[in-house]
Amino acid sequence: MATRKKAKKTSIIGVPNAKNIEKSIKQHLLSLLGRDPERAGPRDVYNAISYTMRDVLMEKWINTQQEYYDKHQKRVYYLSLEFLVGRSLGNSLINLGLYDEVDKALHNIGFELEEIREQEEDAALGNGGLGRLASCFLDSIATMKIPAYGYGIRYEYGLFLQRLIDGEQVESPDSWMRYGCPWEFQRTNFFYPVHFNGRIHSYVDNDGRYRSKWVETDDVMAMACDMLIPGYDNDHVINMRLWTAKASRELDLNFFNKGDYIGAVQSKVKSETISKVLYPSDTEVRGQELRLKQQYFFVAATFQDIMRRYKKKHDDSFNEFPNKIAVQLNDTHPSIAVPELMRLLLDDEGLSWEKAWHITINTVAYTNHTLMPEALETWPVELLGRLLPRHMEIIFEINHRFLQQVADTYPGDANKLRELSIIDENNGKRVRMAHLAIVGSHSVNGVAELHTHLLKTRIFKTFHEFYPGKFNNKTNGITPRRWLLKCNPDLSDLINDAIGEKWITNLEELRGLEKFVDDTAFCQKWQAAKLANKHRLAEYVAGCCGTVVDHHGLFDVQVKRIHEYKRQLLNCLHVIHLYQRIIENPDSVPVGRVKIFAGKAAPSYFQAKLIIKLICSVGDVVNHDPRVGDKLKVVFIPNYNVSKAEIIMPAADLSEQISTAGTEASGTGNMKFSLNGALTVGTLDGANIEMLEEIGEDNFYIFGMTAEEVEFEKRQLSRTPQKICATNPVVAAIIDSLRSGTFSDGDRNLFQPIVDSLMNPHDQYLLVADLESYLACQDIIDQEFLDTDLWTRKTILNVARMGKFSSDRTIGQYAREIWGLEV
Repeated sequence: MATRKKAKKTSIIGVPNAKNIEKSIKQHLLSLLGRDPERAGPRDVYNAISYTMRDVLMEKWINTQQEYYDKHQKRVYYLSLEFLVGRSLGNSLINLGLYDEVDKALHNIGFELEEIREQEEDAALGNGGLGRLASCFLDSIATMKIPAYGYGIRYEYGLFLQRLIDGEQVESPDSWMRYGCPWEFQRTNFFYPVHFNGRIHSYVDNDGRYRSKWVETDDVMAMACDMLIPGYDNDHVINMRLWTAKASRELDLNFFNKGDYIGAVQSKVKSETISKVLYPSDTEVRGQELRLKQQYFFVAATFQDIMRRYKKKHDDSFNEFPNKIAVQLNDTHPSIAVPELMRLLLDDEGLSWEKAWHITINTVAYTNHTLMPEALETWPVELLGRLLPRHMEIIFEINHRFLQQVADTYPGDANKLRELSIIDENNGKRVRMAHLAIVGSHSVNGVAELHTHLLKTRIFKTFHEFYPGKFNNKTNGITPRRWLLKCNPDLSDLINDAIGEKWITNLEELRGLEKFVDDTAFCQKWQAAKLANKHRLAEYVAGCCGTVVDHHGLFDVQVKRIHEYKRQLLNCLHVIHLYQRIIENPDSVPVGRVKIFAGKAAPSYFQAKLIIKLICSVGDVVNHDPRVGDKLKVVFIPNYNVSKAEIIMPAADLSEQISTAGTEASGTGNMKFSLNGALTVGTLDGANIEMLEEIGEDNFYIFGMTAEEVEFEKRQLSRTPQKICATNPVVAAIIDSLRSGTFSDGDRNLFQPIVDSLMNPHDQYLLVADLESYLACQDIIDQEFLDTDLWTRKTILNVARMGKFSSDRTIGQYAREIWGLEV
């Protein structure tokens, strides 16, 4: 394991050496777990070492908190519905500098660290890029010593556990907490009531001002659970505070005393459902209501915590609130924060509307993560007004005052009023949550240069004109601690030997690798590190999927959420094309490829689930055709998560980042692959554009239309799928194979919905229109992969030029340009 720094002395375990750590493990086995150390199994030992590290983290966290108070520092509150943290043990050991000593301690009692690390479940607190980004940000915040907290929900079951049965995704509960979580502290002293339903009691106060009280509510209690996040080699530890729902009373005695014991229990269970599952299905009204409840639940609890902490030093004065508090909304999910902060300031603290609004907009900032209009959340006025009646009142008032400003700016322009209104009147009266977040914040940022440009010029063009200067860009980044140092120790050790260790906290230092591109000995070691990672992944694939792959082949990887705009289907069409070429003439395919897919489809997303079925069906045919051999293998790894990403990404030769231009906000998987030495085949979309600028066109494989060309093609329909198939027999043959039942045991209907979407002249993702360019680009990749020296040179330059894409750089920009902090 790379960079095994020694930790400083801690008062809990004394000098952090193997002897004291071994002693602490045995103490925890006895006192906390009730296990005989001589008979403890791997899971017992995992829990004991986790509790030992948690003790160390807690001491450092207390010191960190005391430093915040002593320095009267401004605090940042990062609100996110997802935190995809993965496993905590390995990351904590590396950041604390205790990896080697723990390894020795475990060896002394008969265990290996790698075996113990495998006992940990991935924390199912997120789904994809949004949650992983939030976790990267917390790592950078801790490493850069920024006074901040992450706030979210402690999901008991996460999204779902994905299994593949006959190639079809089957969902089951992801019970990641079934053995408990040794990393969390349940803070039973932090219990806050969260209100729902009820009615509004209005009155005029002694100063003649209109006031409201939210009364006769149904209450759910929010209990805090903390997970501690260490910075790298700096004794700085922050916490991620996650809320779990508890019934306001254990049992409703009114039910109980009437003999309705089931009713008494149901009331409790209904209250606690809020924190059970990540993203309940919103296809039904009950699911929509639960999602809205989740969003308000964690926002309301968080702001009570913010108020508690602020009032420790400032009593009832709120003049300093925006100077001491920064709230960052990670996407639209927490945007109910705007009316919630207004409610607290108006109803609980008695401030005037003008003062409360000034505080709110100068405290709240909003990050947008999507270019897909359908992903911009809206809620029916009826639903929001029933669940949160006071908030609906406040939203109406915010909108009224805002539209007065719009009318003053654009007199007589009814279209502008309709376009900018927080209330959408055209679809049954819905609250546009992104509009609410924009109006109620002082900063709106995109997450890549193209994304921000499109926000300004397309999605929120009029808002940008109305609020000049409010929109800004903060290109995403990833933490190099987890996504190179931890997940790729062979490559990290090689880099450390070549240029030292400063890159771990200053990724720009990787530029020093450029001078080694012509160093034969270094390049051979670089190739060996990649081959070792590929061998590891090949063994994993054989174990979990039953498919034997040649680790000397080109590992071509696309792992991400399954969605039509991410175009896993385009990649699958390339698989079909390669298969057809191999059958016709094996020599026409010069490179053996291992096509690796992974990702989850939303349970109600029929087309995405059918794409998974197609990939698996194509793989079943290809992998069992003796004519193919090692020329082509197709693997779909089920239940993709952070831990699996840490195996997959270091092994990849080629990273597929092939979304339709103008649809991906940023992407961070593209950065993780490149940082681990994979070359990218991709469109000019999201952060690919900035990566191309940094890495250089010679070291990047770009194909397809630009965002502007995509918009032109959607309007003009100059290259419809029918026209392309009529002039290109290769493309026609790929489509015909889907129609004919080649990959569905002769069933011509199974994949007909996919054929229909591909051949639709109005296909918004333009797969067939980009397919020719994509296939041509893949042919170039084949030829260049055959030149080992050339390929190695390109991969070294990819890693060397990834400095911009550290989350440390991103967080530094947030801190200086949005939160008003010096870093």
